[in-house]
Amino acid sequence: MTTTHEDASHQSTTGNNTMSSSSRDIAYYFESAIVFIGLVGAAANALILYAMVASKQHEKQMLIFNQNVLDLFSSILLVATYGAKLCDIPLVGVVGYWTCMWFLSENILWCGIIAAKCNLIFVSIERYIKVVHRTYSKKILRKCVVYSAMAFSWISGFAVSMGITFSTTDLVDGVCYAYVFWSTRGSQLAYGIFYFLFYFVFILVTFIFCYGRILMLLRSQAQVMAAHGASHTQQVKANSVQLSIIKTMVFVSAFYAVSDCPMDVYYLLMNIRTDMTIIESGYYTVLFISFLYICANPFIYAIKFEPVRRVLLRLIPGRKTNEQQSEGTIQLPFSNFTC
Repeated sequence: MTTTHEDASHQSTTGNNTMSSSSRDIAYYFESAIVFIGLVGAAANALILYAMVASKQHEKQMLIFNQNVLDLFSSILLVATYGAKLCDIPLVGVVGYWTCMWFLSENILWCGIIAAKCNLIFVSIERYIKVVHRTYSKKILRKCVVYSAMAFSWISGFAVSMGITFSTTDLVDGVCYAYVFWSTRGSQLAYGIFYFLFYFVFILVTFIFCYGRILMLLRSQAQVMAAHGASHTQQVKANSVQLSIIKTMVFVSAFYAVSDCPMDVYYLLMNIRTDMTIIESGYYTVLFISFLYICANPFIYAIKFEPVRRVLLRLIPGRKTNEQQSEGTIQLPFSNFTC
Protein backbone atom coordinates (compact mmCIF):
# COMPACT_ATOMS: atom_id res chain seq x y z
CA MET A 1 0.00 0.00 0.00
CA THR A 2 1.01 3.64 -0.41
CA THR A 3 0.94 5.80 2.68
CA THR A 4 2.72 8.64 4.43
CA HIS A 5 4.75 8.76 7.63
CA GLU A 6 1.84 10.52 9.34
CA ASP A 7 -0.54 7.70 8.37
CA ALA A 8 1.89 5.09 9.67
CA SER A 9 2.33 6.98 12.93
CA HIS A 10 -1.44 7.20 13.35
CA GLN A 11 -1.84 3.47 12.70
CA SER A 12 0.79 2.56 15.27
CA THR A 13 -0.75 4.80 17.95
CA THR A 14 -4.33 3.75 17.33
CA GLY A 15 -3.49 0.05 17.16
CA ASN A 16 -4.56 -0.55 13.56
CA ASN A 17 -1.20 -2.10 12.78
CA THR A 18 -1.18 -4.53 15.69
CA MET A 19 -1.69 -8.22 15.12
CA SER A 20 -4.28 -10.38 16.83
CA SER A 21 -3.14 -13.12 19.20
CA SER A 22 -3.95 -15.82 16.63
CA SER A 23 -1.95 -13.95 13.98
CA ARG A 24 0.99 -13.66 16.38
CA ASP A 25 0.83 -17.39 17.04
CA ILE A 26 0.81 -18.15 13.31
CA ALA A 27 3.72 -15.77 12.79
CA TYR A 28 5.71 -17.37 15.62
CA TYR A 29 5.32 -20.94 14.34
CA PHE A 30 5.96 -19.82 10.76
CA GLU A 31 9.13 -17.93 11.69
CA SER A 32 10.37 -20.88 13.76
CA ALA A 33 9.81 -23.21 10.80
CA ILE A 34 11.68 -20.80 8.51
CA VAL A 35 14.66 -20.74 10.89
CA PHE A 36 14.71 -24.56 10.79
CA ILE A 37 14.55 -24.51 6.97
CA GLY A 38 17.43 -22.05 6.92
CA LEU A 39 19.57 -24.25 9.18
CA VAL A 40 18.94 -27.33 7.04
CA GLY A 41 19.55 -25.33 3.85
CA ALA A 42 22.82 -23.88 5.19
CA ALA A 43 24.14 -27.30 6.20
CA ALA A 44 23.07 -28.94 2.92
CA ASN A 45 24.45 -26.18 0.70
CA ALA A 46 27.75 -26.16 2.61
CA LEU A 47 28.03 -29.92 2.02
CA ILE A 48 27.34 -29.52 -1.70
CA LEU A 49 29.96 -26.79 -1.95
CA TYR A 50 32.48 -29.08 -0.27
CA ALA A 51 31.61 -31.87 -2.71
CA MET A 52 32.02 -29.55 -5.70
CA VAL A 53 35.43 -28.40 -4.47
CA ALA A 54 36.52 -31.97 -3.70
CA SER A 55 35.49 -33.11 -7.19
CA LYS A 56 37.05 -29.96 -8.73
CA GLN A 57 33.72 -29.09 -10.32
CA HIS A 58 33.96 -25.56 -8.89
CA GLU A 59 36.63 -24.86 -11.53
CA LYS A 60 34.66 -26.39 -14.39
CA GLN A 61 31.11 -25.31 -13.45
CA MET A 62 31.70 -21.87 -11.97
CA LEU A 63 28.17 -20.56 -12.48
CA ILE A 64 26.65 -23.63 -10.84
CA PHE A 65 29.15 -23.24 -7.99
CA ASN A 66 28.12 -19.59 -7.69
CA GLN A 67 24.47 -20.70 -7.55
CA ASN A 68 25.21 -22.86 -4.53
CA VAL A 69 27.20 -20.07 -2.88
CA LEU A 70 24.19 -17.79 -3.31
CA ASP A 71 21.89 -20.47 -1.88
CA LEU A 72 24.21 -20.85 1.13
CA PHE A 73 24.28 -17.07 1.54
CA SER A 74 20.48 -16.95 1.42
CA SER A 75 20.14 -19.84 3.89
CA ILE A 76 22.37 -18.15 6.46
CA LEU A 77 20.47 -14.88 6.07
CA LEU A 78 17.19 -16.77 6.36
CA VAL A 79 18.26 -17.84 9.84
CA ALA A 80 19.57 -14.36 10.74
CA THR A 81 16.49 -12.52 9.43
CA TYR A 82 13.82 -14.69 11.02
CA GLY A 83 15.92 -15.18 14.14
CA ALA A 84 15.87 -11.40 14.55
CA LYS A 85 12.08 -11.39 14.14
CA LEU A 86 11.70 -14.09 16.80
CA CYS A 87 13.89 -12.13 19.22
CA ASP A 88 11.52 -9.16 19.02
CA ILE A 89 14.35 -6.63 19.26
CA PRO A 90 13.29 -3.15 20.50
CA LEU A 91 13.61 -0.78 17.56
CA VAL A 92 15.18 2.26 19.16
CA GLY A 93 17.74 4.68 17.79
CA VAL A 94 20.31 3.95 15.11
CA VAL A 95 20.52 0.23 15.92
CA GLY A 96 16.75 -0.12 15.65
CA TYR A 97 16.70 1.74 12.34
CA TRP A 98 19.34 -0.44 10.69
CA THR A 99 17.83 -3.60 12.16
CA CYS A 100 14.59 -2.60 10.46
CA MET A 101 16.28 -1.72 7.18
CA TRP A 102 18.45 -4.82 6.86
CA PHE A 103 16.74 -7.65 8.73
CA LEU A 104 13.09 -7.02 9.67
CA SER A 105 12.37 -5.76 6.15
CA GLU A 106 14.14 -8.91 4.81
CA ASN A 107 16.29 -6.61 2.67
CA ILE A 108 19.58 -8.49 3.01
CA LEU A 109 17.81 -11.83 2.56
CA TRP A 110 16.23 -10.78 -0.73
CA CYS A 111 19.59 -9.46 -1.94
CA GLY A 112 20.73 -13.08 -2.03
CA ILE A 113 17.46 -14.49 -3.38
CA ILE A 114 17.22 -12.00 -6.26
CA ALA A 115 20.91 -12.55 -7.08
CA ALA A 116 20.29 -16.32 -7.20
CA LYS A 117 17.37 -15.79 -9.59
CA CYS A 118 19.58 -13.76 -11.91
CA ASN A 119 22.34 -16.36 -11.75
CA LEU A 120 19.87 -19.09 -12.76
CA ILE A 121 19.32 -17.21 -16.02
CA PHE A 122 23.05 -17.19 -16.73
CA VAL A 123 23.36 -20.91 -15.89
CA SER A 124 20.59 -21.73 -18.38
CA ILE A 125 22.15 -19.62 -21.12
CA GLU A 126 25.58 -21.14 -20.47
CA ARG A 127 24.17 -24.68 -20.74
CA TYR A 128 22.38 -23.73 -23.95
CA ILE A 129 25.51 -22.32 -25.57
CA LYS A 130 27.70 -25.26 -24.50
CA VAL A 131 25.34 -27.88 -25.90
CA VAL A 132 23.54 -26.26 -28.84
CA HIS A 133 26.38 -24.00 -30.03
CA ARG A 134 29.32 -26.13 -28.98
CA THR A 135 31.58 -24.85 -31.76
CA TYR A 136 31.39 -21.25 -30.58
CA SER A 137 31.13 -21.94 -26.84
CA LYS A 138 34.85 -21.60 -26.12
CA LYS A 139 34.95 -18.25 -27.88
CA ILE A 140 31.84 -16.94 -26.15
CA LEU A 141 32.15 -18.48 -22.68
CA ARG A 142 35.58 -17.21 -21.75
CA LYS A 143 36.50 -16.88 -18.09
CA CYS A 144 36.14 -13.11 -18.12
CA VAL A 145 32.56 -13.49 -19.41
CA VAL A 146 31.70 -16.07 -16.74
CA TYR A 147 33.23 -13.96 -13.97
CA SER A 148 31.31 -10.93 -15.22
CA ALA A 149 28.05 -12.89 -15.12
CA MET A 150 28.76 -14.02 -11.56
CA ALA A 151 29.57 -10.47 -10.45
CA PHE A 152 26.49 -9.08 -12.21
CA SER A 153 24.26 -11.55 -10.35
CA TRP A 154 25.53 -10.38 -6.97
CA ILE A 155 25.48 -6.68 -7.86
CA SER A 156 21.98 -6.80 -9.37
CA GLY A 157 20.59 -8.62 -6.34
CA PHE A 158 21.89 -6.00 -3.92
CA ALA A 159 20.99 -3.08 -6.20
CA VAL A 160 17.35 -4.13 -6.73
CA SER A 161 16.61 -5.15 -3.14
CA MET A 162 18.39 -2.22 -1.50
CA GLY A 163 16.97 0.30 -3.95
CA ILE A 164 13.38 -0.73 -3.26
CA THR A 165 13.81 -1.27 0.49
CA PHE A 166 15.53 2.01 1.32
CA SER A 167 13.04 4.03 -0.73
CA THR A 168 9.86 2.40 0.65
CA THR A 169 10.77 1.33 4.21
CA ASP A 170 11.11 3.37 7.40
CA LEU A 171 11.03 3.11 11.18
CA VAL A 172 8.13 5.07 12.68
CA ASP A 173 7.51 5.20 16.45
CA GLY A 174 9.37 1.96 17.05
CA VAL A 175 7.50 0.07 14.30
CA CYS A 176 9.24 -1.16 11.12
CA TYR A 177 7.08 -0.43 8.06
CA ALA A 178 8.54 -2.42 5.17
CA TYR A 179 7.66 -1.57 1.55
CA VAL A 180 4.94 0.87 2.58
CA PHE A 181 6.10 4.38 1.64
CA TRP A 182 5.85 4.35 -2.15
CA SER A 183 6.19 7.73 -3.80
CA THR A 184 3.13 7.12 -5.97
CA ARG A 185 0.59 4.37 -6.50
CA GLY A 186 1.83 4.06 -10.07
CA SER A 187 5.41 3.36 -8.99
CA GLN A 188 4.25 0.55 -6.72
CA LEU A 189 2.15 -0.97 -9.48
CA ALA A 190 4.97 -0.63 -12.02
CA TYR A 191 7.48 -2.36 -9.77
CA GLY A 192 5.04 -5.18 -8.95
CA ILE A 193 4.44 -5.86 -12.63
CA PHE A 194 8.16 -5.56 -13.48
CA TYR A 195 9.14 -8.00 -10.73
CA PHE A 196 6.58 -10.58 -11.86
CA LEU A 197 7.41 -10.29 -15.56
CA PHE A 198 11.19 -10.40 -15.16
CA TYR A 199 11.80 -12.62 -12.14
CA PHE A 200 9.14 -15.19 -13.01
CA VAL A 201 7.81 -14.96 -16.58
CA PHE A 202 11.14 -14.08 -18.24
CA ILE A 203 13.06 -16.67 -16.20
CA LEU A 204 10.43 -19.32 -16.98
CA VAL A 205 10.57 -18.53 -20.72
CA THR A 206 14.38 -18.74 -20.56
CA PHE A 207 14.16 -22.18 -18.93
CA ILE A 208 11.67 -23.46 -21.50
CA PHE A 209 13.64 -22.16 -24.49
CA CYS A 210 17.15 -23.15 -23.36
CA TYR A 211 16.41 -26.56 -21.89
CA GLY A 212 13.78 -27.31 -24.51
CA ARG A 213 16.34 -26.83 -27.29
CA ILE A 214 18.91 -28.83 -25.33
CA LEU A 215 16.59 -31.78 -24.77
CA MET A 216 15.57 -31.79 -28.43
CA LEU A 217 19.22 -31.90 -29.48
CA LEU A 218 20.10 -34.63 -26.99
CA ARG A 219 17.17 -36.71 -28.18
CA SER A 220 18.33 -36.46 -31.79
CA GLN A 221 21.88 -37.41 -30.78
CA ALA A 222 20.82 -40.40 -28.69
CA GLN A 223 20.29 -42.69 -31.67
CA VAL A 224 23.61 -41.67 -33.22
CA MET A 225 25.52 -42.30 -29.99
CA ALA A 226 23.82 -45.67 -29.46
CA ALA A 227 24.77 -46.76 -32.99
CA HIS A 228 28.48 -46.12 -32.37
CA GLY A 229 28.51 -48.23 -29.21
CA ALA A 230 31.74 -48.19 -27.24
CA SER A 231 33.95 -47.08 -30.14
CA HIS A 232 33.77 -43.48 -29.01
CA THR A 233 34.73 -44.02 -25.38
CA GLN A 234 36.07 -40.54 -24.65
CA GLN A 235 33.11 -38.84 -26.29
CA VAL A 236 30.75 -41.04 -24.31
CA LYS A 237 32.41 -40.08 -21.02
CA ALA A 238 32.36 -36.38 -21.88
CA ASN A 239 28.70 -36.49 -22.88
CA SER A 240 27.85 -38.47 -19.75
CA VAL A 241 29.12 -35.64 -17.52
CA GLN A 242 27.38 -33.07 -19.68
CA LEU A 243 24.12 -34.98 -19.47
CA SER A 244 24.41 -35.23 -15.69
CA ILE A 245 24.73 -31.45 -15.49
CA ILE A 246 21.78 -30.88 -17.85
CA LYS A 247 19.51 -33.25 -15.95
CA THR A 248 20.48 -31.59 -12.66
CA MET A 249 19.72 -28.08 -13.93
CA VAL A 250 16.43 -29.18 -15.51
CA PHE A 251 15.27 -30.46 -12.11
CA VAL A 252 16.56 -27.32 -10.35
CA SER A 253 14.80 -25.04 -12.85
CA ALA A 254 11.54 -26.99 -12.72
CA PHE A 255 11.55 -26.98 -8.92
CA TYR A 256 12.26 -23.25 -8.92
CA ALA A 257 9.33 -22.54 -11.25
CA VAL A 258 6.91 -24.60 -9.15
CA SER A 259 8.02 -23.32 -5.74
CA ASP A 260 8.41 -19.66 -6.69
CA CYS A 261 5.16 -19.30 -8.67
CA PRO A 262 2.80 -18.86 -5.65
CA MET A 263 5.03 -16.20 -4.08
CA ASP A 264 5.44 -14.20 -7.29
CA VAL A 265 1.70 -14.29 -8.02
CA TYR A 266 0.87 -13.26 -4.44
CA TYR A 267 3.39 -10.40 -4.56
CA LEU A 268 1.90 -9.19 -7.84
CA LEU A 269 -1.61 -9.24 -6.37
CA MET A 270 -0.37 -7.48 -3.24
CA ASN A 271 0.92 -4.59 -5.37
CA ILE A 272 -2.27 -4.47 -7.44
CA ARG A 273 -4.76 -4.72 -4.59
CA THR A 274 -4.21 -2.24 -1.77
CA ASP A 275 -6.31 -4.27 0.71
CA MET A 276 -3.77 -7.13 0.78
CA THR A 277 -0.90 -7.01 3.30
CA ILE A 278 1.99 -9.26 4.26
CA ILE A 279 0.43 -9.88 7.68
CA GLU A 280 -1.73 -12.71 6.41
CA SER A 281 -1.60 -16.50 6.62
CA GLY A 282 -1.67 -16.65 2.81
CA TYR A 283 1.59 -14.74 2.65
CA TYR A 284 3.18 -17.08 5.18
CA THR A 285 2.08 -20.11 3.16
CA VAL A 286 3.46 -18.95 -0.20
CA LEU A 287 6.65 -17.65 1.40
CA PHE A 288 7.17 -20.99 3.14
CA ILE A 289 6.82 -22.79 -0.22
CA SER A 290 9.27 -20.36 -1.83
CA PHE A 291 11.88 -20.85 0.90
CA LEU A 292 11.62 -24.63 0.55
CA TYR A 293 13.51 -24.19 -2.74
CA ILE A 294 16.61 -22.97 -0.91
CA CYS A 295 16.48 -25.94 1.46
CA ALA A 296 15.62 -28.67 -1.05
CA ASN A 297 17.81 -27.46 -3.91
CA PRO A 298 21.04 -29.05 -2.55
CA PHE A 299 19.38 -32.47 -2.42
CA ILE A 300 18.75 -32.26 -6.17
CA TYR A 301 22.49 -31.76 -6.73
CA ALA A 302 23.25 -34.64 -4.35
CA ILE A 303 20.97 -37.02 -6.26
CA LYS A 304 21.35 -35.89 -9.88
CA PHE A 305 24.86 -34.39 -10.23
CA GLU A 306 27.14 -37.43 -10.62
CA PRO A 307 30.51 -35.89 -9.55
CA VAL A 308 28.94 -34.44 -6.41
CA ARG A 309 27.10 -37.66 -5.65
CA ARG A 310 30.32 -39.70 -5.83
CA VAL A 311 32.02 -37.43 -3.29
CA LEU A 312 29.03 -37.52 -0.94
CA LEU A 313 28.82 -41.32 -1.13
CA ARG A 314 32.46 -41.56 -0.03
CA LEU A 315 31.53 -39.64 3.13
CA ILE A 316 29.09 -42.35 4.24
CA PRO A 317 30.83 -44.53 6.87
CA GLY A 318 31.32 -48.14 5.83
CA ARG A 319 30.25 -47.60 2.22
CA LYS A 320 32.63 -48.78 -0.46
CA THR A 321 32.48 -47.10 -3.81
CA ASN A 322 32.63 -49.12 -7.00
CA GLU A 323 34.58 -46.55 -9.01
CA GLN A 324 37.02 -49.05 -10.48
CA GLN A 325 34.20 -51.31 -11.59
CA SER A 326 32.26 -48.40 -13.10
CA GLU A 327 35.37 -47.23 -14.96
CA GLY A 328 35.70 -50.64 -16.61
CA THR A 329 32.11 -50.58 -17.88
CA ILE A 330 31.04 -47.84 -20.27
CA GLN A 331 27.34 -47.06 -20.32
CA LEU A 332 25.83 -44.95 -23.05
CA PRO A 333 24.80 -41.63 -21.50
CA PHE A 334 21.51 -41.49 -23.38
CA SER A 335 20.45 -45.09 -22.82
CA ASN A 336 18.31 -44.27 -19.78
CA PHE A 337 17.25 -40.79 -20.81
CA THR A 338 13.79 -40.13 -22.18
CA CYS A 339 12.31 -36.87 -23.44
